[in-house]
Amino acid sequence: MKGCKGIENPAFVASSPDSPRRLCPSPSSVEVSVLSTNPLREGSQPQEPQEPQKSPEPPLSSVTPPGSQERSGPESLSEYEEGPCGWGNFQPQCLQCCNTPQGFLFHYCLLALTQDTCLTAKNKTTCTASSSSLFYYLYVFILGQLLLGTGGTPLYTLGTAFIDDSVPTHKSSLYIGIGYSMSILGPAVGYVLGGQLLTMYIDADLGQSIDITEDDPRWLGAWWIGFLMSWLFAWSLIIPFACFPKHLPGTAEIQDGKASQIHQSNSLQHTDGNFGQSFKDFPAALKNLMRNTVFMCLVLSTCSEALVTTGFATFLPKFIENQFGLSSSSAAILAGTVLIPGAALGQILGGILVSKFKMTCKNIMKFALLMSITALTLTFVFVYANCENEPFAGVSESYNGTGELGNLIAPCNANCNCLRSYYYPICGGNGIQYFSPCYAGCTNSVSKRHPKVYYNCSCIERKTEVTPTPSSFSFEAQAGKCSSQCKNLPVFLGIFFAAIVFTFMAGTPITVSILRCVNQKQRSLALGIQCVLLRLLGTIPGPIIFGITIDSTCILWDINECGIKGACWIYNNIKMAYMLVAISVTCKITTVFFNGLAVFLYKPPPLGTDVPYQNQDSVVTTVSLECDLSKAGNDG
Repeated sequence: MKGCKGIENPAFVASSPDSPRRLCPSPSSVEVSVLSTNPLREGSQPQEPQEPQKSPEPPLSSVTPPGSQERSGPESLSEYEEGPCGWGNFQPQCLQCCNTPQGFLFHYCLLALTQDTCLTAKNKTTCTASSSSLFYYLYVFILGQLLLGTGGTPLYTLGTAFIDDSVPTHKSSLYIGIGYSMSILGPAVGYVLGGQLLTMYIDADLGQSIDITEDDPRWLGAWWIGFLMSWLFAWSLIIPFACFPKHLPGTAEIQDGKASQIHQSNSLQHTDGNFGQSFKDFPAALKNLMRNTVFMCLVLSTCSEALVTTGFATFLPKFIENQFGLSSSSAAILAGTVLIPGAALGQILGGILVSKFKMTCKNIMKFALLMSITALTLTFVFVYANCENEPFAGVSESYNGTGELGNLIAPCNANCNCLRSYYYPICGGNGIQYFSPCYAGCTNSVSKRHPKVYYNCSCIERKTEVTPTPSSFSFEAQAGKCSSQCKNLPVFLGIFFAAIVFTFMAGTPITVSILRCVNQKQRSLALGIQCVLLRLLGTIPGPIIFGITIDSTCILWDINECGIKGACWIYNNIKMAYMLVAISVTCKITTVFFNGLAVFLYKPPPLGTDVPYQNQDSVVTTVSLECDLSKAGNDG
């Protein structure tokens, strides 16, 4: 290993667990060398050292796994205790091919894919009394979501830190980017799987005997099967995850080749090597992280980014549907085609670029800042994408000069007793859209044609009388919305896809920056704090803020059978586009501000005092001592 000059790394030497090993000198015996020379970097050639002071060798335990190493002093090598792949004493040779960073990453990706998979499509609901006892099952679902969040968080805290430990510095971003991209693909699999499961009745035993079909509002799909499948898949991954050792073979050597990039500040408390061994250290560790201004800036930037990304993930289909006159299913498919691949591609590209150019912590933050600025520029695509509303009878267009705007009832349909809760848009031959065939005054239809066509519509002005015969090719209206005259959809999707890619290209670099700028022993805690704040300030309020904003642009609400205002049927497209631009630009500017502030505040360890990654806590002491020596020399 590099710390022991001229001695080979036992992790790569065939030996039995009882074979003796030579130990490195204790940190106290090499304290002077840290002050006078730079440590060995990854890829550098070892130099012949002066003969170190000898220290007594402690007896080696016979249960020390092969490949493990030991050190004396507070930074003992037991922290990087390496071992074979297996469960306790059962360590089959066939599993050792998985005892690599690549093997761990593979299982990391599977578990990440299994988690956001728990999402299923929404069931249709009907009007139920608020006093129903089923209401209390809501708390069961809330408890379930809390357990899902609790169980899923360690993967992105402990798992990410484990990957960062097991690979060289310049490769960490690549591995993390691949792992995070799989967590993005999870929801896509969940929606596809959930959509298929909802075609089955909720009670599988009664599925063939009930009279209702999927088109019936009373239909309930088998949503619970998706959770059961995800549960079984996740538990099956616990077995291979349990076989990985505390540290993969070669971790100690990799750690020796890393140099600390922790943010240097007088307000930070640099702890000793035993810090974090007790739960009593938690308040001090939490306070130390909160005082790390660079870390907090990076976390706040991810929060503002999460707010806008989760908002668009929820409401982008609605925007596309209303702006470009598409069906809800088509809009959802297009939104998924843009969001999921764009986000996954951005995560991977960000990791690849950081890895390829072997960026330092400050350069990584500059890269994230550049990506955020680019994404901010592309966000203005919503101004270009806005489209005027198509003519809608009773909303933006009168019923042949009768009725009032804002009222769906006119003399031509006053006696039809139409239900406002039944929204089934049709497009008249006059190019005007109607709320439903009933509100258009249609009395006849031919259902064999696709789309369904309607005749004898009293609210649609017709030039000639139409005789409704099966062979007739002329009609007054057809099912579906009128074709939108807005032709900007391809350009909008292309630019928005680029905005998503650049947005997520900053995601992996920011995560890597967080791992670099905090104390090594506090990396998992730092990622945990980021997850908590990300949800409290980002993913939870994001859809709520977007929903309230979009609802403020509604011009026609649904009133259901219960007399309660429900979803919005018609929006003001222009106002919606500008409101989304306002939210997006505000969040993006916040992201750019905090990313820029992190770059400005970050202070790396001085170049002349770089120390190995595992000894980063001694940086401040070393710098102070060098300054004192320099001052003494000047005074002399």
